[in-house]
Amino acid sequence: MYEPIRTKSVHTMAAAPEIPHRSREQELDIRLAGQLTALLTVTDELHALATRTDGGAPQDAGPAAAELATAAERIAEQVARLSGGHYPLRAEPTDGGTPARIEALQQRAHTLAGNALAVATTRGDAAAQELAAERMAAHAAPRRDLATA
Repeated sequence: MYEPIRTKSVHTMAAAPEIPHRSREQELDIRLAGQLTALLTVTDELHALATRTDGGAPQDAGPAAAELATAAERIAEQVARLSGGHYPLRAEPTDGGTPARIEALQQRAHTLAGNALAVATTRGDAAAQELAAERMAAHAAPRRDLATA
């Protein structure tokens, strides 16, 4: 009644040994490193804005800029750990620090830290979980301050 299928199944072809496959843990490492790298880029941008005056000349950075610099280094160390010892490339921050831009960067950093926390929790990586939770709290504080103002 039915004619038999004469072609190979696509599922059989996908399981071919010549195609490299990554484990779930490797995939989670890659995802977590990507989320942390994106967070690092936004953190570097916020740090650059915290250390500039209106004329673009460096100023006394203060505790906020020092905290951002420390956070950026910690994030870079985690990315290097997840990437086999390769430190991430650091982006050159752009100019322009309007309050709306800074607020958008704070919101983006909070979202990225939340994404990193979710992946770190799935992976079971306590160090990355702690760092991501700290960054979420740090980037939520300025948003709370603006909401109450």
